[in-house]
Amino acid sequence: MPTFVRALLFALLVSIAVTPIIGWLALKTGALVRPVSRSIHSRPVPHMGGLAIFMAFVASALLWGRAPVLETWGVLLGGLAMVLLGTIDDFKTLSPRLKLFGQVVIAVLVALFFDLRIIFVTNPLTGGYILLGAWGIPLTVLWMVAMVNVMNLVDGLDGLAAGISTIASLTLLMVAFKAGQTHVMILAAALAGSTLGFLPYNFNPAKIFMGDSGAMFLGFTLAAVAVEGTLKSAATLALAVPVLTLGLPIFDTAFAIVRRVANGRSISEADRGHLHHRLLERGLTQRRACLVMYSISACLSGSALLLISNPQAAVGALPVVFIALYLVGLRAGLLGLRDDKDKHRCEGR
Repeated sequence: MPTFVRALLFALLVSIAVTPIIGWLALKTGALVRPVSRSIHSRPVPHMGGLAIFMAFVASALLWGRAPVLETWGVLLGGLAMVLLGTIDDFKTLSPRLKLFGQVVIAVLVALFFDLRIIFVTNPLTGGYILLGAWGIPLTVLWMVAMVNVMNLVDGLDGLAAGISTIASLTLLMVAFKAGQTHVMILAAALAGSTLGFLPYNFNPAKIFMGDSGAMFLGFTLAAVAVEGTLKSAATLALAVPVLTLGLPIFDTAFAIVRRVANGRSISEADRGHLHHRLLERGLTQRRACLVMYSISACLSGSALLLISNPQAAVGALPVVFIALYLVGLRAGLLGLRDDKDKHRCEGR
């Protein structure tokens, strides 16, 4: 059995075993998300699930990663820092500026001291690449912080963030397998197993939420694995691979930013205009809305794999994919000016 398969299965089993324990601990300590007027859920739910995902990921990555390279330690320690920051936010509700500052500091430290940075971008016109030099650090920080907040924003339905993260992790795993990047394969497999094991407890009706600690950890780790994998590959249009892999939350967040600016609101202020909210408004249940969004994510991930296997065909298909996403967003009303003010976070939105 390949090592990456063992890493995935081990993380899966650890996550399945640890999540109920974390849920019990959350109940004992009163770490609950309580329903309010506009909450989707109707009962108090534990919100420390991110710890279970993190523990399963780290255990698998260390066990099967053999001698971790410097970048792997960056992923692990950076993920730990994000979990701690998210946990503080779950209990104390940090201001958006303070939370963003913490995310930037973590990303900067990881890029500077663990060599986890984007070194070059490929030029699709010539097939060559452009060295970024010192510009690689701010680009890496921007990418990581953006993905942390993208995943946090998409965490609005039972099982949505965990399911999308599983699909994205498996996609990054397949890309790393094709490129022969063994240590990246282990990280992607461990992340896929940890989220997949958490999903049965988090799918509607959720027994536990991942909280900001889980969403921020997933966003950071997916971004970091992409940096260490596809963004260090010389493949043509390598930058488009992680963008497509995480395309659904990225585009949903982009629409949210445009929508909030158009409504004269802060881009950090939560609302009920995300795609999953629109699907619920159209009469879909939480489960069906999740499955629709899983399907969209799977299609985008398939496009990313096509890009790797057949770059020439993908170059022509990419504009069609982006136009289709834009039209879907318009059709769903994601750019509409109608916007309910709502300051609830995560699954409470």
